[in-house]
Amino acid sequence: MKTKHVLTAVTTLAMLGALAACSPGGDGGNADGGGGDAATNCTNTIPKEDLPVVTMWAWYPNMELVVDNFNEENDEVQVCWTNAGAGGDAYDKFQTAISAGSGAPDVMMVEADRIATFQAQEALVELNDLGYEDVKDNFSEGAWKDVSVGEGIYGAPVDGGPMGMIYRTDIFEQYGVTPPTTWEEFEATAQAVKDAGGPVFASFAANQPAATTALMYQNGAQPFEYDPANEGEIGINLNSPEIKEVLDYWSGLVEKGLVGTEDQFTPEYIAGVIGGDYATYLSAAWAPGYLQGAGVGEGADAGVWATAPMPQWDANNPIAINWGGSAFSVSSQASDPELAAKVAFGVYADQASLDDGWQNQIIFPLNVNVLESPEFLDYEVPFFSGQQANKEVYVPAANAYEGMTYTPIGQFYYSQLTEQIARINEGSATGSEAADALQEAVVAYAEEQGFTVK
Repeated sequence: MKTKHVLTAVTTLAMLGALAACSPGGDGGNADGGGGDAATNCTNTIPKEDLPVVTMWAWYPNMELVVDNFNEENDEVQVCWTNAGAGGDAYDKFQTAISAGSGAPDVMMVEADRIATFQAQEALVELNDLGYEDVKDNFSEGAWKDVSVGEGIYGAPVDGGPMGMIYRTDIFEQYGVTPPTTWEEFEATAQAVKDAGGPVFASFAANQPAATTALMYQNGAQPFEYDPANEGEIGINLNSPEIKEVLDYWSGLVEKGLVGTEDQFTPEYIAGVIGGDYATYLSAAWAPGYLQGAGVGEGADAGVWATAPMPQWDANNPIAINWGGSAFSVSSQASDPELAAKVAFGVYADQASLDDGWQNQIIFPLNVNVLESPEFLDYEVPFFSGQQANKEVYVPAANAYEGMTYTPIGQFYYSQLTEQIARINEGSATGSEAADALQEAVVAYAEEQGFTVK
């Protein structure tokens, strides 16, 4: 298969829009973002005007502080930062620049599950020989795998979403239950709470396919195989026994009324979280920041939240999983890729920026220098009433996480998984039936785009 056929396919795919796979981004900020390849639309002030400038699009809420920290400390290059919108808004602008052949920034903030799509369009620069060796020990193998496509590194990791089970201590105390350690216990505990007149235990949300994909990995599934070195080939295994077991399990919980089926990240869902409609929230380390930003934990539900490790299929062989995470990638339109790589690897890597990020619940940092620091490990998280959640839950999960395989057709896969979870939730398909339909749809799409499915 010719490479250009794949590039055409993923260009079409990228224009379908965003299904973001991490915590909500910034406020959209300076959204014009025009002229990304010229240092003329800087949101920040460049203090050292005699140095070369690298342009960057990024939407972390504290990005202006991060860029100021970098520029003040750096005597080789300066960053011109623009907030071109968060998530899908930024990707749409980046896609337009890719198609036009100009207008992209030198460095682009990209969620891990988007990297393969842009890499397939030759829109990103491989970083293996541009500073990766100097910083590789600062991150885990799982963090690097998430920003890799085949053997190539295409992003500098910044934040991630190691998963845990957030739960309401008041509900658990009221019904005399403890945090389940296995999915078998999860179901039994949910049943006990329901039988006693309590709320549902969680929500199996159709609009969060990335979280469900993480649950598949936790059961040992390998949904995709993809390496651009094997030109045009892609492995798709979405109806494996491991995936069917996961979807059948959640289908069973839905059928028994043990979990809800509400979409997450909606006002209605947040109202339910505050009101005690759910005993748990299976989510990532960024969730406390998101929940507090949405008003959770400020009223009647203040002081009732805690977190525990994710339930496992086999408690003796736990598998850590991750939901979300972003990196800085170098655009193929960068005029000086080596200088741009210095920015990608160096920005949001200094202690002051990392500390501001995690202390203000903006990021869960993946830099091991932070993960191993006593200040971070022993931090008593206010949202969790002083629980040392990093030490107890999120750092062990981050350290044990082995990464995922992302592909250029990832967004189509997410859209199809969303449809299949909706079928499960409305009772029109079992988990196994949904997995078979998912496999059929994604294989057909991949073949239509010119991939050889193996």
